[in-house]
Amino acid sequence: MAMSTMVYNHLPTTLNTSFNRVPTIFAPQNVVLGHPRTKMSNPGIRLAESLSHLLHLHIETPSRKNPQFSNWDLLSEEKHNTPTVSPKEVIADRWCEIHGNKDWDNLLDPLHPWLRREIVRYGEFAQATYDAFDFDSFSEYCGSCRYNHNKLFEKLGLNKNGYEVTKYIYAMSHIEMLQWLQRSNLTETWSKDSNWMGYVAVSDDEETCRIGRRDIVVAWRGTVAPSEWYEDFQRKLEPIGLGDSKVEHGFLSIYTSKSESTRYNKSSASEQVMKEVTRLVKFYEGRGEEVSLTITGHSLGGALALLNAYEAAATLPGLPVSVISFGAPRVGNSAFRDVLDELGVKTLRVVIKQDLVPRMPGVVFNESFQKFDDITGTLEWIYTHVGTELRLDVSSSPYLKRGFNPLGFHSLETYLHLIDGFLSTDSEFRSDSRRDIALVNKACDMLVDELRIPHFWYQLANKGLVCNERGRWVKPKRDPEDIPSPIG
Repeated sequence: MAMSTMVYNHLPTTLNTSFNRVPTIFAPQNVVLGHPRTKMSNPGIRLAESLSHLLHLHIETPSRKNPQFSNWDLLSEEKHNTPTVSPKEVIADRWCEIHGNKDWDNLLDPLHPWLRREIVRYGEFAQATYDAFDFDSFSEYCGSCRYNHNKLFEKLGLNKNGYEVTKYIYAMSHIEMLQWLQRSNLTETWSKDSNWMGYVAVSDDEETCRIGRRDIVVAWRGTVAPSEWYEDFQRKLEPIGLGDSKVEHGFLSIYTSKSESTRYNKSSASEQVMKEVTRLVKFYEGRGEEVSLTITGHSLGGALALLNAYEAAATLPGLPVSVISFGAPRVGNSAFRDVLDELGVKTLRVVIKQDLVPRMPGVVFNESFQKFDDITGTLEWIYTHVGTELRLDVSSSPYLKRGFNPLGFHSLETYLHLIDGFLSTDSEFRSDSRRDIALVNKACDMLVDELRIPHFWYQLANKGLVCNERGRWVKPKRDPEDIPSPIG
């Protein structure tokens, strides 16, 4: 897949804090974005359309008729003058329910406002893995995080969320899969085998008091475009642990691969994350605190989150472990699902019904075949979703275009917009939603034209170049503290 395609879908978020009509963009410095000439120039869209026809997936595209407001200018003015941040509620008394100990029963439809805020926040933690990622193939640091972990949230405008990053995670794979590994075009690079794959963070004292426990977060980076899944949707299931549990071979490879010849993956992503999570759990439990683990990710990141949850729950019995994933694929078979249930892992899968990725792998043979178990017995090679589903619909938002747009359907920003506006399956889009609507279009073309928000609007000033003291335009060097380090 071309690098230009892979850059379009996830880019750094705006840190706009004013309410002016023209937003101020504080952009990170090392992403190069090329604007697509037309929507159909993207091979991901063409591939997704052809496969959906070939496999008769019956993708539910939104109606082409958009709800009409009588005055879009007035609506835009109201949104421009509405703060994007809502007051934070103290959820300490109900944190177990919000964290899923009752499988979010009676909290999803209608969606409890406390849970909505928490889902959006964990989604923004996942979005940070895209926003801070260096996609620039002309950078010697392509595939790394652009910032030191001590200032990641500050650079992305997430420093008010009450969490502190403690560790970066790096991953590699011994198989060629999904084109997920971003590589520099240069000869001398920070790494030829590894990519930055996410981070571990922990709630600070103030946030811990608000949410009722010390919360450890693991955020996994996903893949950029849905077309990547089609190239690999018929891979094999591989045994994991004891019994009949099996998971997708490629996902497991990314999670567990390591090599002594590499600088950043002498230990696997699995070993890195579990070492840090175990350290934090022992430290805070040793102080007599309640501790939880929340793992989040979008797309491929959601798959890695499940593998991480499986290992964490088996390694640290008694620790409340929850997964909140967005647009995630199936990961394993029914035996894997059953083991997760036995371990007490709580999984909330947020899915847009028009998104293709949650249908993969197992587009034909999946959990729907369970109704034939009495005839066939349990089929170990069938992919099965796990956990509780929160199902969203692009048609529910009056701000989103209708028609077939697989990149837009899969964008994490589209997910966060729909969550922010979701009240219930029987209700209209929430009129007092707070999240900035413009974020939807920063890397896709989903917003209606009446809002006058350019599609793929995010672009670095001068595409990352700076004018030096001699009047020459050059690519700046990274600050020494932002150069990747294998110690994370």
